[in-house]
Amino acid sequence: MPLLEPDPDALRPAPDGRAPSPDRVPDGRAGGTPEPLRADLSAILGADKVLTKVSDLVRYASDASPYRFVPQVVVVAEDIDDVSAVLSYAHGRGREVVFRAAGTSLNGQAQGEDILVDVRKHWVGVEVVGDGTRARIGPGTTIARANATLARHGRVLGPDPASAIACTVGGVVANNASGMTAGTTRNSYRTVASLTFVLPSGTVVDTAEPDADDRLAHAEPALCAGLLAIKREIEADPELTARIRAKYEIKNTNGYRLDAFLDGTTPVEILRGLMVGSEGTFGFISEVVFDTLPLDRRVSTALLFFPSLPAAAAAVPRFNEAGALAVELMDGNTLRASVSVQGVPADWARLPKDTAALLVEFRAPDEARQEAYEEAAAQVLGDLTLVAPVASVTNGFTRDAKTIAGYWKARKAFVTAVGGSRPAGTTLITEDFAVPPSRLADACQSLLELQTRHGFDAAVAGHAAHGNLHFLLAFDAGRPADVERYAAFMDEFCRLTVERFDGSLKAEHATGRNIAPFLELEWGPKATELMWRTKRVIDPDGVLAPRVVLDRDPRAHLRGLKTIPKIELLADPCIECGFCEPTCPSEDLTTTPRQRIVLRREMLRQPSGSPVEDGLVEAYGYDAVDTCAGDSTCKLACPVGIDTGALMKDFRHTRHSPREERAAALAARNFKVVEASARLAVAAADRIGARVGGGRGDRLLSAVTRSARRAVRPDLVPEWLPEIPGAAPARLPHTARVGAAAVYYPACVNRIFASPGEIPLAQAVVAVSARAGKPVWIPDDVAGTCCATIWHSKGYEAGNRVMANRIVEAAWGWTAGGALPLVVDASSCTLSIAHEVVPYLTPDNRRLHRELTVLDSVVWAADDLLPHLTVHRTAPSAVLHPTCSMRHLGDEAQLAAVAEACADEVVVPDDAGCCAFAGDRGMLHKELTESATHREAAEVTSRHFDAHLSANRLCEVGMQHATGREYGSVLQELERATRPTDPSDRP
Repeated sequence: MPLLEPDPDALRPAPDGRAPSPDRVPDGRAGGTPEPLRADLSAILGADKVLTKVSDLVRYASDASPYRFVPQVVVVAEDIDDVSAVLSYAHGRGREVVFRAAGTSLNGQAQGEDILVDVRKHWVGVEVVGDGTRARIGPGTTIARANATLARHGRVLGPDPASAIACTVGGVVANNASGMTAGTTRNSYRTVASLTFVLPSGTVVDTAEPDADDRLAHAEPALCAGLLAIKREIEADPELTARIRAKYEIKNTNGYRLDAFLDGTTPVEILRGLMVGSEGTFGFISEVVFDTLPLDRRVSTALLFFPSLPAAAAAVPRFNEAGALAVELMDGNTLRASVSVQGVPADWARLPKDTAALLVEFRAPDEARQEAYEEAAAQVLGDLTLVAPVASVTNGFTRDAKTIAGYWKARKAFVTAVGGSRPAGTTLITEDFAVPPSRLADACQSLLELQTRHGFDAAVAGHAAHGNLHFLLAFDAGRPADVERYAAFMDEFCRLTVERFDGSLKAEHATGRNIAPFLELEWGPKATELMWRTKRVIDPDGVLAPRVVLDRDPRAHLRGLKTIPKIELLADPCIECGFCEPTCPSEDLTTTPRQRIVLRREMLRQPSGSPVEDGLVEAYGYDAVDTCAGDSTCKLACPVGIDTGALMKDFRHTRHSPREERAAALAARNFKVVEASARLAVAAADRIGARVGGGRGDRLLSAVTRSARRAVRPDLVPEWLPEIPGAAPARLPHTARVGAAAVYYPACVNRIFASPGEIPLAQAVVAVSARAGKPVWIPDDVAGTCCATIWHSKGYEAGNRVMANRIVEAAWGWTAGGALPLVVDASSCTLSIAHEVVPYLTPDNRRLHRELTVLDSVVWAADDLLPHLTVHRTAPSAVLHPTCSMRHLGDEAQLAAVAEACADEVVVPDDAGCCAFAGDRGMLHKELTESATHREAAEVTSRHFDAHLSANRLCEVGMQHATGREYGSVLQELERATRPTDPSDRP
């Protein structure tokens, strides 16, 4: 055992006399996957593809729905062969299989009680076909990622769900999810050109193959005959045919797509239609080819406020007639709750209870069409009675992209913002339904009355243009009376929707577990029985996702409801939506922010000291705490701003012994000595490498540091990496305070580690600033100061406080009380000094901090230097790595602007994300950086670039480790590009 191994019990929840939750994982599951299931699948697939720890099973047991089912095992499938092998095994042993990708479905479709197959990690990819009119996409690819690639070709996918940053193509197709603008004409059913899928039997079908029907008839004769028999039966019944057609005139994802039997003429065509919206019950979709749509870039948008929900709903048809692509409805509760979303006006919190709003958007291909839409919209506005109850309300159309993005951010945050403000400890139910758009106002009023009668707070939003409403219900799943209240509401709601409005019980979220018992209510016995027959024809053994779409138990929707035990205040509002997962650097390595919270909640469900709690606590240290990069990009993705990275830093602090905290504080107080020692150590290591040569020096240093890590503690001793640079110059460039336009603060990382290129980074910043007529001054006493990230990221609170207060006091003095801006040459340090140090400052120093202007060097270059510089030479091409700190600061555009001045072609990889080097975390856990960067690295290395640029030295080291390409600062490239041709003027 390492000398300073932390006590895992430090992460155990304090015993507080809490009663165990009724839905806790039972003690018998503490051992994880039982035998022989564990051994069987490991032998078939390889142990690395089979997750068996109780912590693995628990973290996969929750999704964005109100349900929770713990699988027996999780398989991480890499290819179709793995999927076929799992299906073959399940058939032979009477087991069940559920496929899971993003886990953003709202009705439990991604949960199973036996074999759960993860089909996200290894199923990512976008191939643009031809000129972009088609795209071949892997099922694990998010909608946002696919659209990023298509945007270069002026194209976009039809489906556009609010969860686009997280939901995957496979899930969108399997649920026929649509979104804001898709309606009934742009959804997956209408825009999927072809599918490749694996049937429950293991048969692989590519619907684009010319001989696909011949192959299917040979492999599955009974299936083909069964599908054609159902087709003939439907077509022979005019009344049923008419009913099916009528059901899909409005949005409808409840049950199977019976119109596939009418639209398809062959078994393969029928299957292509049936797979859309089948929720994983007919097979696994391994590839999707979409017909893409034009990306109309001219946008006019308004957020219009009405005195009541019915008044807003009544205006919807007018905007539909005017040609609006999207008309989104938000009620007062939704509007008020969305103030928790950054950028939403704070005065929305004071909106009257009955206020409602419509978000109306027109999109056009050119200026003429945009003006025509705006004229039509103005005519509609002239006939409406709008209200402006708070100052931020404008009730006008805008073309401003930032304003429009803010409107959509508030709208898309409906589930998480409203859900995040629910009472602590309550489960969230998200329902969606559709009615004919002409009945929308009546449906809104009826829904509000129903919610009030059953004691639920109303929260309504939806795609009003298509008659599609969403609402939320919060209740305590651990209280039987609350569950029965929910059951009574659902019974009445379903009857209301079907009998009064002839609506769809699921418009776009798919049937799932909570509407399966009401399927026959909507469709009637004849159509419902045809759905059961279709399931038996395709999956006769019932292997795939039983009880997800079809369930004869009238109370099935009350089974498996999850309790939400209270956890740390920082994370307690989480509704497990999963929006945070794609941005998380450890997503493909250990756990995601959602899973970290899910595991913590299961600890709180357990009685103190239970075997399950023991297993979860034991795994949590590495899987959750150690391998969190602490980059907090999860906070940016979370609509209610939950910072799971901050929670993990708190847990790191919890694990520290008093001795460790004292040592860290001592290092902070004596950082000048620590800094000098670190530079000497790096220089010595560089000399060893040079003397031994041939890579043997790096191997020697790696071996020495690995031994030290084993002896001391892997999370304390960094591992030597060949990409670690040598030492920076001991002396910084000479500068003058008199006449300086800014104070330049070289970050300690740039005072310790050398930068690549002809001249050091500090010299480049000084030179290019002077060249632009904006000279900078480097104070003589910067040595021994730091932005405090070293301590903050590791949870050393005392050391963090020491350094946070030191740097603010020093910066206030250097800048003459904030008279000059402080320019910082590492984006993470800029973020820390500008924002992260604030909670750790004394009251006096908080006042000093408010007077400071802290600028990242990239912003300084883009906004203050570029207008005064002449570019003499450019690189043919450059690839950028925007850092996660830049995302927090909003500086990505400035990075691109500086790079575009220095290179003829500038590329930001579609998969660019946090490199997870995170100071020294990439040296403490190099597997974290390797996992976080593998997709971005693949893009970077797929072609030649003349320059590889970023703006943080250790992020550059991390990307060099990932790609084998040398990364440097964009400021150095700017100095090179603007350096005068006269050699006498060179620095």
